[in-house]
Amino acid sequence: MNSKEFIEILSNSNGVSGYEYRIKDKIISEFNKYSDEIETDNLGNVIAIKKGNLNKNKNRIKIMLAAHMDEIGLIVTDIEKDGLLRFATIGGIDPRTLLGQEVLVHGKKDLFGIIGAKPPHLQEESERNNPVKLENMYIDLGLKKEEILELIKIGDSITIKRSLIKLQGNKVSGKALDDRAGVVALYECIKKLHKLNHYSDIYFVSTVQEEVGCRGATTSAYSINPDIGIAIDVGFGSTPELPKEDTLDMGKGPGITLGGNIHPGLRKKLVEIAKEYNIPFQLEVEPGPTGTDARAIQITRQGIPTLCISIPLRYMHTSVEVIDLKDIENTAKLLAFFVASISNENLGGLLCY
Repeated sequence: MNSKEFIEILSNSNGVSGYEYRIKDKIISEFNKYSDEIETDNLGNVIAIKKGNLNKNKNRIKIMLAAHMDEIGLIVTDIEKDGLLRFATIGGIDPRTLLGQEVLVHGKKDLFGIIGAKPPHLQEESERNNPVKLENMYIDLGLKKEEILELIKIGDSITIKRSLIKLQGNKVSGKALDDRAGVVALYECIKKLHKLNHYSDIYFVSTVQEEVGCRGATTSAYSINPDIGIAIDVGFGSTPELPKEDTLDMGKGPGITLGGNIHPGLRKKLVEIAKEYNIPFQLEVEPGPTGTDARAIQITRQGIPTLCISIPLRYMHTSVEVIDLKDIENTAKLLAFFVASISNENLGGLLCY
């Protein structure tokens, strides 16, 4: 399966934070083709292990690559007497993007619905001049309450109904590309490592609940206790209204993060690898915590030397996120050649401050 096919499957699938069991089997099915071991831990993280083929020692280097498989979404909070559903958000959703959206409510079976609110004709002038608040929206399934109660319960998850579409060039648009594009980058990386020699055991972790607190990265990093941790997430793709220094250009390679969350020796090596193999990259400055799984990995146990790589993405946390497939491919290349370059001989020097 190629990256275009896999990103389409993952983007079209549904797995809100805390409900990732809806998507994990699709990830396991593909990673299982290239991994030596694969498991799902107590929190639901999917961990695929590719063992090093050059090192037979017991004290093997462990490198953790993490990309989160969860997506932002909604949750049912109440069922009104007229059959309309009230809901809350899971993860960082801008309510302005919700009105008029088609949704899927994941109950005993998936039900189609739409998000509605009071029509503008009936709004007061003060209401028309302000965005509709979340508490004034509802989901209409077209069913009576007694019919809904047989299929839906409070606590069921909700996702935007959206299918991946191909734009011009190498770009695609859809929901949940944050961060299923990162999962696809891991997938392309493990495929490349199938043809490369490497000393390290590589742990490919599709983490859960990143959007609500990086919980899956926290527990999986604690369990694996890697020598190096790398978070693969998305960064803000450039658009006209965004400051150039805060964005990444689409199609020009992944962003390599600099800042306190990042180990300087490993970051330097990552840049060297990109230059050696002519892999396009950009620099992304993050003076504080990255807001990604990298933060959770870095401060696990006694501290883990950590990197963060960002795939440029436009319109983050909407249902029409845009990504360039070339950036996924170059992220996978960079990861594969970097982890293949790590050995028992050079690891100590790289980790020195």
